[in-house]
This record gives sequence, structure tokens and C-alpha cells, in this order.
Amino acid sequence: MKIYYSLFFFFFIIIIKSQGGFNVVYEADYKLVYKSQAKNAIIQDAAFALLMNEKESYYKNMNQYVGDSLRFEKKLHENSPVEEQMKYTSEFPENIGTTTGKLYVTFKTSNEYFKYEEINNINWQLINEFKTVGKYKCQKAITKKYGRTWIAYFTKEMPFPFGPYKFSKLPGLILEVFDNKDDYHFKIYNFRKRKYYCNSANLHSNAKLVKKEKIFDYRRKELTDPTLYNKFIEDPDERRSLLKKAGDRAKNYNPIELSID
Repeated sequence: MKIYYSLFFFFFIIIIKSQGGFNVVYEADYKLVYKSQAKNAIIQDAAFALLMNEKESYYKNMNQYVGDSLRFEKKLHENSPVEEQMKYTSEFPENIGTTTGKLYVTFKTSNEYFKYEEINNINWQLINEFKTVGKYKCQKAITKKYGRTWIAYFTKEMPFPFGPYKFSKLPGLILEVFDNKDDYHFKIYNFRKRKYYCNSANLHSNAKLVKKEKIFDYRRKELTDPTLYNKFIEDPDERRSLLKKAGDRAKNYNPIELSID
């Protein structure tokens, strides 16, 4: 009987891990204000959820967070109306799991799910400057990462070494982080204790494993992929016009990561 229960528990853990769930204790929600084009940029915004426990965090776009929950509950699926599915799409498809040693990234390109791993080697310089974010006293920190200089404000009043996107490894939760050109600016707007198991954290843990180098800057390539336009637009003149505009957008594309590390 003991062997039976041990085997049951072992396979239960395997099943849970394959589903890509996450044990949530706290949730921090962030608003991102960003410019995805280098010239004549329209300022846009998006919301993200950072799920945390004492050892790791999981970050995803809020639209996807809600949409994946509905998909897990079978309330949203590929046969749902297109306008309903579009509510839960995002320009930021990355789901990012963070530990002290590694980052685990899963995302979808135009037609396939990929995942890659990245060493979590971010190094911060602590600055003896302080400001208040919300009701919390925060200290300044600076790092150079992904081709940008980043400024963060973290608080030791929340002793979690996590933050939005791939930012972590500070002695407190990052409440605000932005690059020195202010192209990408994250700021917390909500923090709460949750205490639940998020079954839908990563619905695509079986995505194809690749090296980051292979899919880096994939969105710029997608913008000029003619097959995307051929699939939906029949008129050749309209296709050519859209491809030209897409080419201009690709040249001016201003991603959050300008370099691979």
C-alpha cells in the first residue's frame, strides 16, 4: 500500500509539472508604458501579473493571464468567436519563470510555441538615493542589460527578490523599473496576498525548446513575413502596400531587448 501511494504521489507531481502550474503566495500587478517604434512612436500601455512565492516568480501579460485561465476552464477555445479570442492577445506573449539561477521563457510566434532558458546573471549597482513609490520607501539601483541601461526602485519592506519582466536579484521587490530613454517603464499598481495554485500559469510547457539566439528579435521578422499577409488578404496591391508599411515598422521596431544579453 505504501508503494502504491508513493507511486501515485510521484506521478501526481509529474502531471502537475507537465501542466506548468505555479504555487502562488503573492501577486504584484504592473502597468507598462512603452514605445515600440523608434520614430514617431505612439505611447502605448499594457498590464502584467507577477505571481510569486518565496523561491520563484512567474510573469505574464494580464490579458493572457485571464485568457489562459478561461482556456484551462474550457470557457475559451479555438472555436470561440474571433473577437472573443482577440480580447486576450498581447504584443508581449512571453511567459517568464524566474529563479535565482535561471529564467524560463515560453512564448508563441505566429504559428508555434517555443521556450528557452537563460542564465539569471543580472548585476545591479545600488545607489544611495531613495524615493517613495506608493506608500513604500524605495532605493535606487542601476544595471546594464539587454542593450539598455535600466533604473529600478525596490523596497526592502517587501523582501522578495523579484520584479517585472526579467528583472530580479535585488534585496526587495522592484516597484518601478525603466530604461534611461524611458522607452519601457514598469510601475506597480497593485499588490496582494493570493495563496492558490495557478493551474493555467503555463499551458504550453511542452513547447519546443530552442536556444535564445535562434528566436531573438523574432517579432521584427514576423512583421515582414509575407505568408501572414498572403493568408488573409487576396488583393495583391493591398498586400504590397501592407508589406511596405510592415517593412517600415520593422526598421523602426524598438523592442524591450536591443541585444541578446
